[in-house]
Amino acid sequence: MLEINNLVKTYGTKKAVNNLTIQVPSGEICAFIGHNGAGKTTALKAISGIIDFEGEIMVDGKSIKTQPLEVKKIIGYLPDNPDLYENLKGIDYLNFIADVYEINAETRQKRIEEYAKRLKIYDDLKAVISTYSHGMKQKLALVSIFIHKPKLYLFDEPFVGLDPISSHELKKIMDEECKNGCTFFYSTHILEVAEKICSSIVIIKKGKLMGSGKMKDVKGDKDLEKLFLELEKNDD
Repeated sequence: MLEINNLVKTYGTKKAVNNLTIQVPSGEICAFIGHNGAGKTTALKAISGIIDFEGEIMVDGKSIKTQPLEVKKIIGYLPDNPDLYENLKGIDYLNFIADVYEINAETRQKRIEEYAKRLKIYDDLKAVISTYSHGMKQKLALVSIFIHKPKLYLFDEPFVGLDPISSHELKKIMDEECKNGCTFFYSTHILEVAEKICSSIVIIKKGKLMGSGKMKDVKGDKDLEKLFLELEKNDD
């Protein structure tokens, strides 16, 4: 589903991402972990087509460089701090997103109701977004992604700001989507959650790949937190 080959992104003289090459197959929940400033957000922005880069990124066999619209139709990107149109009501924002992705009235109504209720935001959709808390905005952004059913989900710290009930429900939705063949590639610092729900993992440090593959193979008999701390202490 996701193929990254020799991804490089440079800001001035610093390589935020340095020759990153990974593959994430369909049906996987893949954790993307690394310290603050390791290059995770930069990589996610490159995959989603927000920033230019060197190298190649393919999503479902399509290049984000040469087929940007085709790729963007099949990905759902959740940034670490979603920027929403705060003068709109929640329901108007969701209908706007549904219009962008050409979702018919019957389908959008069904999906908005399902996901907004599951994430406990349905009763607030008639309120103006500017009145929402951070957690409510996070929920609204998630609903806006789930209603267009992308093949690849790119999440940057999706659980931050969510209450325990909504976090639990998000995990269930992610599992359901994966069983339908979709893929999640998401950055997180919540290693306990990543270890429980992810089938694969990518670890980067200072923009470079430190390890990738099946979760059980990469971490071996160690827990993920211990492995991560060991990698952070090792400068080699």
